[in-house]
This record gives sequence, C-alpha cells and structure tokens, in this order.
Amino acid sequence: MINETNLRVKSGLIVLLLGIPGLIALAIGVNVAAANTNSDALHVFGPIFGLISAICVILLLSGLFAVSPNQARVLTLFGRYQGTVREPGLWFTNPFTQKQRISVKVRNFDSDKLKVNDLDGNPIVIGAVVVWRVIDTAEAVFEVDDYEDFVKVQSEAALRNMATQYPYDAHEEGNIALRSHTAEIAEQLKVEVQERLQKAGVEVLEARISHLAYAQEIASAMLQRQQASAIIAARTRIVDGAVGMVEMALEGLSERGIVELDDERKAQMVSNLLVVLCSDKATQPIVNAGSMY
Repeated sequence: MINETNLRVKSGLIVLLLGIPGLIALAIGVNVAAANTNSDALHVFGPIFGLISAICVILLLSGLFAVSPNQARVLTLFGRYQGTVREPGLWFTNPFTQKQRISVKVRNFDSDKLKVNDLDGNPIVIGAVVVWRVIDTAEAVFEVDDYEDFVKVQSEAALRNMATQYPYDAHEEGNIALRSHTAEIAEQLKVEVQERLQKAGVEVLEARISHLAYAQEIASAMLQRQQASAIIAARTRIVDGAVGMVEMALEGLSERGIVELDDERKAQMVSNLLVVLCSDKATQPIVNAGSMY
C-alpha cells in the first residue's frame, strides 16, 4: 500500500522571474553579438544557442505548477511516486514529472433511491447522503482505479447491506428501526461506509438517510397497519385512563361515605363510566328523577 508523503519542491517564482527571463536575455545577447561580428563560428553558434535556449525555456515552463487552497498535486516521475504537494502557491519541479491534481475539499454524495428488503422482508425504498473528503492522496490515486466512482459504488453497497439488518418499524420496544432511530442508524451507516472506503484514502465525515419509504406495492397495506397500530395505542391509553378515573371515583365515594353501593350497583356504575369515558362520541345520559331503587 502506498501512503502519502510530503514532497518539498522549489519556489516557482524564482524560476519564473529570474531563470526564464535571464535565459531569454542571454540567448538574445548571443544572437546580437553573433550578428555584429564577422566570426563564422559565432554565426553558427548563435542560432544553435537560441534553439537550445528555447527548449530550456519550454522545459522550465513545463516544470512550473500551481497549487490552489484545498487542492493537492500528486507527483510521479517515470512511474514512481515522488510525493504530494499540499501547500498553496507556485512551485517548480522536474519538468518530466507528472503532476495530478486532487481535490481535498469536503464533498457530498447523494445516492440513488435504492429498493431493498428490510430485516422483516418488506420491500422499502431508501437513499442516503454521504459527506466525505480525501485525506490520503496517494491511496486515492494508486490504490483504486477511480476514487470518486469507488465512493459511489461502495456507499450504495454499504447502504444496501445496512438496510437489510434493521426493520422499517420497531414492532417491539427497545428494537432499533430505520424510521424511529435515525441517530443510531446514521452512526452505523457512517461506520460501515468508512470501513469500505478506508483503502481509498477517504474519510467519511457524515452519513445519514435522506429518503425512506415503503415500496409502492405495499405502501397502502403498511399505511393501514400503521393506522391500526396508532388506533390501538390510543385506545390503550384511553382505557388505562378511564380505569384509573373509575377507581378514583369508587374510592372517593367509599371514603367520604356519600353512598353505599353493593356489587351489582358498583358493576353498573363502572359500566356506565367506562362507556362515557371510552366512547368515540358524546353520550346522552338518562337522569333518574325517582328513588335510587
């Protein structure tokens, strides 16, 4: 495995401001001197020196390269990795060195909406957003063929694998589900994506689900199931509250000695109170204007 090493290079300003103008001035001076003299040797040497100077200027210019902020240059010479330059500025290196530009900015990858089966076997549609950046330019260039495509493929593969490990909804209390435990799911997705992208020199800063829904063919049935679960939960809470209120009413009547009720009357009172408290619609009470019996 090839890891990133920092390469020290020469300042390009010196070559640009002194080296190239000096070489051009020297070539012009030689040709002017050759034109003003009768020496045959200088007449032949002047053009040759001018051609050599032009080639040297071209080589010097090809050795110059600029590094922008949040960018890096990976340098290779005849197939061998020389190092990476991250410091912004104008630099000079061997003209025969290949200088590949790599962005180290923070980037987003928004995956496609994938259709997978959750832990319960229900088809769902899921998508994710992965925030990443390159931290090792050598690994990104030399360890994988195309690191940007590698991030895309491996992120979607990690998302598919993670979606099969959890149910869409938690049917039992304490179970982790895709819909209800977003923080835990995001952390698990980040860990799984990071494991797959480690060899490409990529750091995952954040990974979270951006889209989650049941597949179209079961969406209607699952909506009815969710509505039924919500109704059952609401009814359970209503009944619990009604039972507590009935218990408080019986205890209050008994403690204060307002009226003594036998078991049959207590059962009738409990039945009436539960009907009033648990009914969906407002009840119409019947007032007994005669004696209690």
